[in-house]
Amino acid sequence: MCQGPMKKIISASRRTDMVAFFPEWLSSAIHREEAKVYGPSGHTYTVDLHPQVVHTFVLWSKNFANLIDNAYGLRDEIHKYEQLYLHFTITGLGGSFIEQGVPPSLGALSQLDELIPIVRNPQRISVRFDPLIYWKEGGEERTNLHFFENMAPALQVKGIQDVRISFAQWYNKAKRRAAKMDFFYTDPPHEQKVRDVMFLHEIAKSYGLKLYICSQTFLAEGACIPQSSCIHGPSLQALHPEHACVSTKKDRTQRKECLCTESVDIGSYTQFCPHCCLYCYANPKI
Repeated sequence: MCQGPMKKIISASRRTDMVAFFPEWLSSAIHREEAKVYGPSGHTYTVDLHPQVVHTFVLWSKNFANLIDNAYGLRDEIHKYEQLYLHFTITGLGGSFIEQGVPPSLGALSQLDELIPIVRNPQRISVRFDPLIYWKEGGEERTNLHFFENMAPALQVKGIQDVRISFAQWYNKAKRRAAKMDFFYTDPPHEQKVRDVMFLHEIAKSYGLKLYICSQTFLAEGACIPQSSCIHGPSLQALHPEHACVSTKKDRTQRKECLCTESVDIGSYTQFCPHCCLYCYANPKI
C-alpha cells in the first residue's frame, strides 16, 4: 500500500536526449526546481520540480556519461529526489553510420557499472534494445538482432533484468533520409518479426531477463510476450524507498498502443538531438 499524498513522475525525456546533449539545461532546471517547457503543440508550460511533489525522476539516454561525470553538477542536483530511474538505449549500432553520434555499444554497456551505484538498485535501470533494424548492404541482409546474444550475459552479471524492444517504424521523413543516404532498409513481414522476438525471448529467458515489447501489440500477441509500460506507476511505487503514492492511470498524452502510466515530460522537440540516428522520427535537422 502506498503512503502519503500522490506524487508525479518526471520524464526527461522521450523527446530528446537531455542527458547526453542538454545536461546544463537539465541541471539548471532541477536546481531552480522548475522547468519551462515548449510542448509539442507549440505552447509553453511550467513544471514544478520541487522534490516534495516528485515521486520518480526518469531519465532516457543513449549516453549517460554526463550523469556519471557530474557535468554541470547534474548528478549532485538529481540526488535531491527520492528515486531515479533510467531507460538506457543500447542497440549494438552505436558509432556506426546508422547511429553516428552514439557511443559504441560495448562502451555504453561499461557505463552500467557506474550507473548502478547512482540509482542504488539495478532494478531501477531498464535497457532498451530498441529499435531492431534490418537493412541490405553488399547484397546481404544485415541486422542488429544478434547483438543481444552479447548483451544478455552482461546484463545478467550486473543484475539488470528489464529489457524493452521494438522494431523500427519508418516514418516518411526517415524514409526520405534513408533514400538520400543510400541506406537500403528493409521491413520484414510480421511472421519474421514474431520469430525474431521469440528468438530474443529464449535468450532473455536463459539469462533471467524480462523481455517487454514497446507499443507493438501484434508482436506481443504473436509471441506471447508482455507489452511494456516503460513508465509503470505500480512498479515505480514498489521500488520507491518510501512506497510513495503515484498515478496508475494510462498516460493519455501517449499513442494508443502505449501502456505507460501518467508522467510529465520536460523535454522539447526544439532541443535538437545530435545523435543523428538514421531512423529518428523526431529530429528535423537530419
